[in-house]
Amino acid sequence: MKDKLGMRIGESFFCIGYLLFAFISSIIFLLNGSHIFIIYGIMTLILALGDSFHLVPRVIKNIKGKSKKIEFWMNLGLIITSITMTIFYILLFYIWKILYEKEVLLIITIIIWITTISRIIICLLPQNKWFTGGNKKLSLIRNIIFLTTGLIEVILFIFLGNSYGITMGICILLSFVFYLPVTIYGKEKPIVGMLMIPKTIMYIIIISLGLSFL
Repeated sequence: MKDKLGMRIGESFFCIGYLLFAFISSIIFLLNGSHIFIIYGIMTLILALGDSFHLVPRVIKNIKGKSKKIEFWMNLGLIITSITMTIFYILLFYIWKILYEKEVLLIITIIIWITTISRIIICLLPQNKWFTGGNKKLSLIRNIIFLTTGLIEVILFIFLGNSYGITMGICILLSFVFYLPVTIYGKEKPIVGMLMIPKTIMYIIIISLGLSFL
C-alpha cells in the first residue's frame, strides 16, 4: 500500500508540474508576439487546457480515492483531451510550414485536414461509449486516423528539417509509440497507463524545443 501511495503521489506531482510548465510556457510564447510563437502559444495552451480536464480529476482521485463523480470527470476529460491533442498536431503542422518556409504538396495538407476533422467527429460519436467502458473498434479507427496525421508530420520534420526537425520528429514518433498501447489496452491493463508519463515527457520536449528559439 505504501508503494502504491508513493506512486500516486509521484504521479500527482508529475501531472501538476507538467500542467504548470505548459501553462507558463504558453504565456511566454504568447507574450513574444511573433507569428510562429503565437501559434506555438495557442498550441501549448490548447494542450494544457485539454490535459487539465483529465489530469486534474486524476490527481484528485490519487488523493481522495475513487468516486463516480471523479470517474465521470476523468472520462469527460478523455473526450476533451482526444480532441485537443488532435488540434495540437494540426497546429504543429503549420509550425513546420512557417519554420521551413516550404510548400508541401496540396494532397498532404488535404490529408492532414481530413484526418484531423475525421478524428474529431469520431471522438464525438456516442458510440464511443466513453462513460461505459469504451468501444474498441472505434478506438482503433480514430487512432489509426490519428497515427496517419502523426506519421506525416514525423516524415516532414525528420526528412525535410534540420537537427531541430529531427529531434521534433523523433519526439512525435515516440509520443505515438507510448500513447497507442494505452488507448488499446489501458482499461484492461491499468499498468499500461504508466506509458502516459514518457508520452507526456515527449510533449514537454516539444514545448521546450519551441522555447529554445526565444
